[in-house]
Amino acid sequence: MPETTIPLTPMTPDAVMSAFNYLRAVEAGDTEAAAEFVAAEPRMPALLLEVAERIVIPVTNLPDQDQEEVPCDASFALFELGICFLGTLRSWHEQDGADAAAGIALAVIRFTAQILTEGHEDVVDILHQLNAVSLGQAMEAHPAPTSARTVRTTTV
Repeated sequence: MPETTIPLTPMTPDAVMSAFNYLRAVEAGDTEAAAEFVAAEPRMPALLLEVAERIVIPVTNLPDQDQEEVPCDASFALFELGICFLGTLRSWHEQDGADAAAGIALAVIRFTAQILTEGHEDVVDILHQLNAVSLGQAMEAHPAPTSARTVRTTTV
């Protein structure tokens, strides 16, 4: 039986913001902004892979053993498709390196549009929600210092 939980390493808040800014620019067709985001963040394809994992794994993962839902054949097929999709994105990144950013972003956007949108929601809404969740998780995993160092000065 396949592993049913896949641990995800927390992203940093800056990484989340960079990746989702790029995704929103690509989704909007703003090639100029997208190019600026890639130029500012050379690790963009890797960040997009991390975002893809955070989108695909929860949607395709098998139910936990403590949940009442019993996996069926379709559950296992969906799990394997999620793993295959992520593996394909990783291979694309390994082959094309920094040039893979646009293709990975388009694949993530298409997955979001086809799998996650319902009713009145559109990709922009879903990306906004995913960004908020990812940013919250990143801030929880990487909290800002509680206070800046206080510099004591004495007057003579």
